[in-house]
Amino acid sequence: MHSTDVTVVGLGAMGAALAQALVDAGHSVTVWNRTPGRVPALASREVPDIDRAVAASPLTIACLTTYDATLTALEPAAAAFTGRTLITLNSGTPAGAREMAAWAAEHGADFLDGAVKNVPDAVGEPGTLLYYSGEKTVFDRHFELLRALGGDTVFLGTDVDLAALYESAVGGTLLPALLGFFQGAALVTARGLPAASLVPYTVKWLEMIGAVLPSLAEHIDTGDYSRPASSLGLFYEGIAHDHELARESGVDFSWNAPMHDLLTRAVEQGHREDSIAVLTELLR
Repeated sequence: MHSTDVTVVGLGAMGAALAQALVDAGHSVTVWNRTPGRVPALASREVPDIDRAVAASPLTIACLTTYDATLTALEPAAAAFTGRTLITLNSGTPAGAREMAAWAAEHGADFLDGAVKNVPDAVGEPGTLLYYSGEKTVFDRHFELLRALGGDTVFLGTDVDLAALYESAVGGTLLPALLGFFQGAALVTARGLPAASLVPYTVKWLEMIGAVLPSLAEHIDTGDYSRPASSLGLFYEGIAHDHELARESGVDFSWNAPMHDLLTRAVEQGHREDSIAVLTELLR
């Protein structure tokens, strides 16, 4: 017999935040973690056995690192999933999402895949984005509960791997953007200036980047790269400046090399006057 609204599997930083947001929203929550007692605030809701945890609720939300880790954790409770719902919120590839969906179907469970597009501290906030893909009826059934995790709750479509696809596609901007900031921090701190002094200007720069994305997306979707606001050639000319700045500052710019190579190949292929968005064609 079900005794709680939802079970949360995985109490890392993100899983614990998900569970706490559900508790704060008034839901009855059961939790399970591979290492018991990791989150004292949730200890009274914790059960030691994964099969008991799954059986406690009609819905299980699993938040582990990868699909493989999720499958390993849930396999001992496979029989308990019959007639229940599984939602996964972990990292991985579209192929991993499809494999996870097949596993859920094999064991008689409804399934949604999803992604949290923010940090743990933002879970439960009105503007926090989570998106899902899979069975629309499952999304609709649990929509109000899922909104407790973030107010910007989006259904991407019925292809079960769409959330993983967008997770990878959107997430691809994170590390390059952070490395760019870290490179800047290395430059200014080498002069005795605080990294914090960069923050307001970097935020403005990121806002500018956000403002030009719609036009760049239009270039990609139409395949017309002939009307650039900034040509690829301008970025290519900047390669020499990067090399000069690296020599002057002693900061390691080597992580830029693959990007420089991509720009060089694009110029060699005749794209100097095209929109920088034409790099999509080389990547594709």
